[in-house]
Amino acid sequence: MDTHLRRRIRAGDHDAFAALFDAYARSVYNHAFRLTGRWTTAEEVVSLTFLEAWRLRASLDEDGGSPRPWLLGIATNVTRNQRRTARRHAAAMSRLPREEPVRDFADEVAGRIDDAAQLALVRAALAQLRRPEREVLALCVWAGLDYAAAAEALGVPVGTVRSRLSRARTKLAKHMEPAHSHGQMRGDRTTAVGPLREGHR
Repeated sequence: MDTHLRRRIRAGDHDAFAALFDAYARSVYNHAFRLTGRWTTAEEVVSLTFLEAWRLRASLDEDGGSPRPWLLGIATNVTRNQRRTARRHAAAMSRLPREEPVRDFADEVAGRIDDAAQLALVRAALAQLRRPEREVLALCVWAGLDYAAAAEALGVPVGTVRSRLSRARTKLAKHMEPAHSHGQMRGDRTTAVGPLREGHR
């Protein structure tokens, strides 16, 4: 993204911000889904991310490379807030008198569309990771950010990104090794999740 367009975004130019949305909404959406595992939640995160990006537009550097780390950092924070809200809601609901549950068909329909076996394996493996490890994995492996860009997105040192990613890969390798005995989880990029990576902008 050129400096002129960055300056227009910082100045509140709606057309320039629309161009930012068109260029990166899909990337934000994919990142949000990888963190939440739910398409509907990912859609909410996209909306909230760009609302927050508009509010924080003055924090976008006038010079620099891709604004993608900036946007994915905002999306990560929005996802954290969504999780906190969901936990508070669940806690409040648990205090209400229990009623006869009504069957929710949404997950059933989604399960028919998804590759159930593959998603179940990946989700089970991801469930073994702590939140910071999942965030670094999503940014570095799936979104394709380098260590410096991921550190920028998360607001942490590069060394922290490296250590979190190393722990995440070790845990995933341990969890998935029985089903994938040929060492797919080793190396600088994991082939098990490789097809989900995005191109660089």
